[in-house]
Amino acid sequence: MPWWLLAIFVFGANFTLWGVIGLCRLAESPFARRRSRRIVWPVNEPDEIENADTDVVVALREGDGFRRPRRGNLSVNDVAVLIAAHNESVVIENTLAAISKLVPRQNIHVVSDGSTDDTLDLALGAGVHAMATETNLGKAGALSAAIKQFRLVDRFAVVMLLDADTRVQPTYFDAGLPLFDDLKVSAVAGCVRSERDRKLSLVGNLLVAHRMRVYLLAQRILKFGQTWMRLNSTYIVPGFASMYRSDVLPQIDINPPGLVIEDFNMTFELYQKKLGKVGFTLGAVAVTQDPDTFQDYLKQTKRWALGLWQTVRRHPPKANMFTGMLTMLLVELITSSLIFLALPILAIILLLPDVYGGSLALPVFNEVHTAVAAHVTLRSLLFGIVIPDYSITVLATLIERRPRLLLCGLFFLFLRVFDAGIALYTLPLAWLAKSNGRWKSPTRRALVPENINSRRLAAAPEPSPSLFADAVRDSEAAG
Repeated sequence: MPWWLLAIFVFGANFTLWGVIGLCRLAESPFARRRSRRIVWPVNEPDEIENADTDVVVALREGDGFRRPRRGNLSVNDVAVLIAAHNESVVIENTLAAISKLVPRQNIHVVSDGSTDDTLDLALGAGVHAMATETNLGKAGALSAAIKQFRLVDRFAVVMLLDADTRVQPTYFDAGLPLFDDLKVSAVAGCVRSERDRKLSLVGNLLVAHRMRVYLLAQRILKFGQTWMRLNSTYIVPGFASMYRSDVLPQIDINPPGLVIEDFNMTFELYQKKLGKVGFTLGAVAVTQDPDTFQDYLKQTKRWALGLWQTVRRHPPKANMFTGMLTMLLVELITSSLIFLALPILAIILLLPDVYGGSLALPVFNEVHTAVAAHVTLRSLLFGIVIPDYSITVLATLIERRPRLLLCGLFFLFLRVFDAGIALYTLPLAWLAKSNGRWKSPTRRALVPENINSRRLAAAPEPSPSLFADAVRDSEAAG
């Protein structure tokens, strides 16, 4: 097998296709222009609202003092923030402090999902709306209960779902809310960055660096291309910090039975029910805490993988672009996972004769080595997997400006083998195991105060999170 064919199997067509589409999106953006005509309609003429020839529609509700959700030119006053939290006392205060600088405090809502610590008291002490469930319903169940209890759909145009460990950055709403001015956009996916302002062990730094590189691939290449409005089809609107137009939420089954997580399912429902498109910009940044122990990393990765397969099981394929995108993604996920799982075995088989010359005299091993060597060589593994994988690390180092990634990158292949095993292990579990959605967050770490102060969260926007993010931001602003 030539090295280039192996590289295509491992990194291949999916990333190449959406990377090219992302470049098309980037090239088109400066020439896009949207209309901005504002029309005000009474609420007793819904048909006229839906059929109005304008990109901006504002409707006022009569009598109850609330504004009906608006369709364009939104501000943070139109956004409800909803945080589901289960035993998050270590991080909830920092999360609320960060979001309170960007959104009116009366717009922020916390649901403590069966917490046994003082999460609820801390939320109430921060001056936001808070409620508690009697038992641990699971994140999806808690979100559903809170949306109903706080009447968020009636009171706000947009609902932001925010994780309790996530700090929203100053650029988030300036970059994300204008995407809703396109009436076809029903959800906006946030751009995630790994939390750096905490003390981590050597293993913790390695795990977080690996996740940082995963975010680079998933967001700058896959999601950026998949959320181009001309070919809009992405597999997840992640629940850490994303926004939904409130009038689509009643049409989404947020908490169906048997799913371990909610964000894959909400995204699938959005596309399969034709509720709208997903917007994404690299400027809508939020910082989250990734697992920093192998135990927590295993649990979270398994939960994510199982949630994907469960959602695939729940939603039958349809003849649309979303199913095509998803099929390509899953085929490549399975193929690359099989190759990565086989990688250590193939390397041992090919290297052993150089380490122990007598191994070829062993009848069984000699036959195995001959069969493997006829199709794969150490050169093909080096140029088809090892070097391309490390090249991604070099790219991540330049974008994130984190030189330590170059050292961590020596171990990323081992973590990719680990991830591949989890992806394939959870595949049959989606049909065999039952999930109740109850959750336990990874171990949280207190932030280092001096690092937080040095970053000045409420000051000027942070540098763009990628080499071409400035161009993206400027072009989207022009559009």
